[in-house]
Amino acid sequence: MGKRGRRHTAKDADAYEARPGITRTRAFVRTLPLLLIGGGLLLTFVTPPKFTGAPLFSAAPLIAAPFFSLANTLLTGFIAVGALTGLHLYNGTAGKTESLTEIVTVVTVAVLAVLINRVVTRSSEQLASARSIAVAAQRAVLPEPAARIGGLEVAARYEAAQADAFIGGDLYAVQDTPHGVRLIVGDVRGKGLGAVEAVAVVIGAFREASEQEASLEAVALRLERALAREGTRRDGLDAVEGFTTAVLAEISHEHGAVRLINRGHPEPLLLHPDGRLQILAPEQAALPLGMSDLASWPDRGVTAELPAGAMLLFYTDGLSEARSAEGVFYDPAARLEGRMFPGPDSLLSALVEEVREHTGGGAPDDMALLAIARPAARAVMSPKVTEGQPSA
Repeated sequence: MGKRGRRHTAKDADAYEARPGITRTRAFVRTLPLLLIGGGLLLTFVTPPKFTGAPLFSAAPLIAAPFFSLANTLLTGFIAVGALTGLHLYNGTAGKTESLTEIVTVVTVAVLAVLINRVVTRSSEQLASARSIAVAAQRAVLPEPAARIGGLEVAARYEAAQADAFIGGDLYAVQDTPHGVRLIVGDVRGKGLGAVEAVAVVIGAFREASEQEASLEAVALRLERALAREGTRRDGLDAVEGFTTAVLAEISHEHGAVRLINRGHPEPLLLHPDGRLQILAPEQAALPLGMSDLASWPDRGVTAELPAGAMLLFYTDGLSEARSAEGVFYDPAARLEGRMFPGPDSLLSALVEEVREHTGGGAPDDMALLAIARPAARAVMSPKVTEGQPSA
């Protein structure tokens, strides 16, 4: 996966563990068994005979079990048993009952450490397999958009609220169509497999409708019907309260204008090349997709100019509802006002990092981000000027 789409995958887990704080902690834990054995030796030498370092020798293989390989766990247990036995031989106490009890205790703990190591290793292998399956499912349900679509620069992020969660109810999709570049960013109500199924339904219906329907309003209607069909297959609360907040957008191929339909979703932001920020709010509030049985009225789209060098930011409420320890919400409009970014990828990278700092490393909800940039206009060489000749 390229640098544009930093979702929570196995690579992200590796990157997380490679952070300086995590690396230092793991390095300390890996040296701890030897430190315990050394502490046991020191304690035995500097204290009276009635004091023993056996508990430290016993702790060493237990600490090694979840972090070391099987061979290193065995080696740690062997060193612990050998060090304790050597001490008793050196002190001439090897034949005493207390000494034999200590040695047998450390041997027993070392054997248990080996068993623990096998269980942890097997669990880690199962977790790695589950992660691989989750990554494959994510790519199938929520594929990463290309870096360039219809002449526009595209970047996307999916940040799961939980470290071991890979996909939830947030969604995005971008597609080049005969009617312009069309996209959707949304948030399905609920969590778990039900939400993932709804995401697959919405994205599948969007990709089909965006190619076939001439208007964005017709695309929204197709999504309504798709969610209505999906609702009939659900049980319980999801059958009557299943809905999806979403923003649909269409960017014209000819003049670069963007047209939006907002169904109860956070308003997109338009970042101008000079740092000005514009909130693209709908003219009239509308219910989320999937709630047409409560009320329905014609969609009212909003049109805005997308000048060269400008960027559109679409996001789910995981961004705007991210809270600090003091309960302060992250306000993307206030944070981005007056700032300029070289491209959509740098914009999303800055947002992800700022949210992590704002929340102290965690977030209560998943966060999907999608940024679309119209490249800045470039100077076009006059057809009368040939290569290597100065222009008039």
